[in-house]
Amino acid sequence: MKKTKLDTASEIAIINCMGVKKNESILVITDELKNEIGYSLHKNAIRLGYNSLYVEMKSGKVNGEEPPKVVADLMKEFDVVFCPTAKSLTHTKARINACATGTRLATFPGITKEVMIRGMNADYQKISRLSIKLKKILEKRSNVRITTKLGTDLSFSIKGRTAYASKGLFHKKGEAGNLPTGETFLAPIEGTTNGVFVVDGSMAGLGLIKNTLLKIEVVKGYAVKITGGFLAKKLNKMLDTVGNNARNIAEFGIGTNDSARLSGVLLEDEKVLGTIHIALGNNSSMGGKIKVPIHLDGVVKKPTVYLDGKLLMEGGKLLA
Repeated sequence: MKKTKLDTASEIAIINCMGVKKNESILVITDELKNEIGYSLHKNAIRLGYNSLYVEMKSGKVNGEEPPKVVADLMKEFDVVFCPTAKSLTHTKARINACATGTRLATFPGITKEVMIRGMNADYQKISRLSIKLKKILEKRSNVRITTKLGTDLSFSIKGRTAYASKGLFHKKGEAGNLPTGETFLAPIEGTTNGVFVVDGSMAGLGLIKNTLLKIEVVKGYAVKITGGFLAKKLNKMLDTVGNNARNIAEFGIGTNDSARLSGVLLEDEKVLGTIHIALGNNSSMGGKIKVPIHLDGVVKKPTVYLDGKLLMEGGKLLA
């Protein structure tokens, strides 16, 4: 049978990105909305000679929602786990607990066939080098300020925080990240974020930002006011269903994938080189203290980023 472009992308994920060895077992967890990607990973794992189990569950309602207990327990029993799902399992206790047992895990939140094909054909050696370089830079700095021409002016402390390089090559026990990938991220110190950020790229749960921008005002680590028409109403509603900690400034991330494009799929959008993203909600999966069942990223285009007063990015161009 002739291989499709999706087959090739799945093969790259299995062999190159996860480095699955011949004696290792694979678990694919998917849902009714993303089962085309899930089944492709499973059938290609079988074709390549691996032992693979395919599990399809009902899609979650929000990013960061925990999977059923039986699924969470299964995740700890396999060497490698793929999670192509509509809602993200990245920032869940299930993912953290599985990795703690040594499982290598890749999440594909909101993945589409087009994003899978485009994103998996990126140069992950190049992405890995840049992501690791940024991790080392961030971990030596204490304060971040982000500005844009559209009105973003946001500051926070990162002193002592561990940064994570989602580099696309997860070959060691317990490693995890998104596929397709390409970002370096960390959790700002709780309560230190102040100012405003304007989301003009895309927002998790809302898609591409086209006409009305989202303006999010932040005081002492929490988004206290969100404006921007219908999109703002939807975002406020999503946050209000969880509670005030959903408004925690959870993540600061920098895209490192030069093959990624703004598509409306946050999985790809937050990886675009020349963008940064700020997330609301849960940060416990990246060393923070806030545990809530929601994590929503907003992508900011062409940012200028200062670390301890020195330029890291200017108008979206990395100077590192």
